Amino acid sequence: MQEFIPVKVFCLYHNIELSFISSLQEFNLIEVIDANHEKYLRASQLPEAEKIIRLHHDLAINTEGVDVVLHLLQKIKTMQQEIQLLKNKLGAFDTEAWPFYNLDEK
Repeated sequence: MQEFIPVKVFCLYHNIELSFISSLQEFNLIEVIDANHEKYLRASQLPEAEKIIRLHHDLAINTEGVDVVLHLLQKIKTMQQEIQLLKNKLGAFDTEAWPFYNLDEK
């Protein structure tokens, strides 16, 4: 069962305008659910929505900028995962794991 938060309550709690949520929806940064003549956010979306609000308020980034920042953060996360995967693959070729023999000794 999914839980939903009314957008009006979310906006009051975070001291933001309803229009800001609408602009986030236009950029597909969050999903707003319309039901019973009311707008809702999925509770599972709250951490992402709050991150967006912090970027907007703390760093004074507009909606377009937030979109770019989130895209870059996702790219960084993907690249970090790829780096870890490559490190794991290289670990199999670690020279310390191979049995080397000293041919100079008699």
